[in-house]
Amino acid sequence: MYAIVETGGKQYRAEQGDVLEVEKLEGAVGATVTLDKVLLISGEAGTTIGAPTVAKAKVTGEILAQDRHAKIIVFKKKRRKNYRRTNGHRQSFTKLKITGISEG
Repeated sequence: MYAIVETGGKQYRAEQGDVLEVEKLEGAVGATVTLDKVLLISGEAGTTIGAPTVAKAKVTGEILAQDRHAKIIVFKKKRRKNYRRTNGHRQSFTKLKITGISEG
């Protein structure tokens, strides 16, 4: 059984036992998170597609880590204008282990 969930403006395919890196969610390490925006559920009974979401469906997960990705360099330049700017960015993420999928 798997589900397609939306969190942080992105969609993820989640199966029980999967470890996902999603956009940062509030919560401490070890806390349980419930994702309510389930767009699709597929299992033994068939596939249920939401319009736009599947009613009463939930995906639960446990927070394994709150971390940040590697730094990327953002460099801006305008030629012949002596304009150069360098910035770095590290995106925060939450590592989530899927513990259960319920259809409602």
